[in-house]
Amino acid sequence: MTIENEEQLRNLYGWPKGRAKDKVLSQLEKHSKNFISKSPFLVLSSYSANGKVDSSPKGGEPGFVKIIDDQTILIPDTKGNNRVDGLVNILETSNVGCLFIIPGIDESLRLNGVATISCDPKYLELFSHMRNKPFTCLRIEIKNVFLHCAKAFMRSKLWQDDYRQSRPHFPTMGKMLNDQLGTNKEESQEAMVKRYNRDL
Repeated sequence: MTIENEEQLRNLYGWPKGRAKDKVLSQLEKHSKNFISKSPFLVLSSYSANGKVDSSPKGGEPGFVKIIDDQTILIPDTKGNNRVDGLVNILETSNVGCLFIIPGIDESLRLNGVATISCDPKYLELFSHMRNKPFTCLRIEIKNVFLHCAKAFMRSKLWQDDYRQSRPHFPTMGKMLNDQLGTNKEESQEAMVKRYNRDL
């Protein structure tokens, strides 16, 4: 049986109650600000006008995302692979979702809002200390923000070593791309890391 409407979903899952229902905020407060300030990693989700979805990892030292006020954050967009899938999506629909993660903390922070792409010098100046200066930054006007419970991270044991993979026993990016694309451009893991380090 395929679930086809919300009524069928609610018959299985029911409705959120208590804190799960009430925890959604319309702006940042001290705990969400603290979470963002300590997070070195987030996943940014977006979608295009024709429904093409993208999720893009963003990383930096804790505090790399700047809090402008209770309703606004800035995410630097530094040099990557130049696909700019998420940026094109933002130009088309502007709606984004962010999942902030802190290593060692099982809770995460979810934030949804409306994004614009800015190259305003006063915003870019906030990231002038970065080795890899951003071309632009994403200015996100917050629509809702809330803490997400620890269950997924606890189930995955993400911060423990139970499921950690040994890099020598996992194919390199070069090997995987060669197999997927039918090419033969061999690059060792060490060479790839050295190349990436030039652009961090």
